[in-house]
Parts: sequence; C-alpha cells; structure tokens
Amino acid sequence: MRAGVFAGCLLVVAVLAYTGIIPEGIGRSNPLWVVLLALVVSAPLSFVLLRKQRDAMSEQLVSGVDRAKERLSANQSQEDGVA
Repeated sequence: MRAGVFAGCLLVVAVLAYTGIIPEGIGRSNPLWVVLLALVVSAPLSFVLLRKQRDAMSEQLVSGVDRAKERLSANQSQEDGVA
C-alpha cells in the first residue's frame, strides 16, 4: 500500500514538473528531483492514510508475541517440574 501511495505521488509530481507548475530541477537532475520530491510528499501521506492498517498490524504482532511468551512460559514450567 505504501508503494501505491509513492507511485501516486510520483505520478502527480511528474505531471506537475512536466507542466511547469513546480521546478523540474537543476540541469540534468530532473529524474532524481522528481523521485526525491515524491518521497518527501508520500511519507507524511502514508503515515496519515495508512494509520488503520498500521494499527491492525500492530495488534496482530502484539497478540503473536503474547502467544510466544505464553508458550515459552509453559515450556519453562514443564522443565522446572521435571527437575
């Protein structure tokens, strides 16, 4: 999804540079300028637009870590009981 946001920003920045609304860069730096500007624009957009997906992934990771901790604790208690 983040790549999609970047691709959209790259397209918009390229069109704006082509039409002359924003500067195209200095000399032969046009492609690099367009890509860097798209990166700068897409970073805050993806932070805001992908918040729900990031929160959902975080919840999945937390539940997975909790299950792993429970299994580790259960395994340690079994080992302690044998000795």
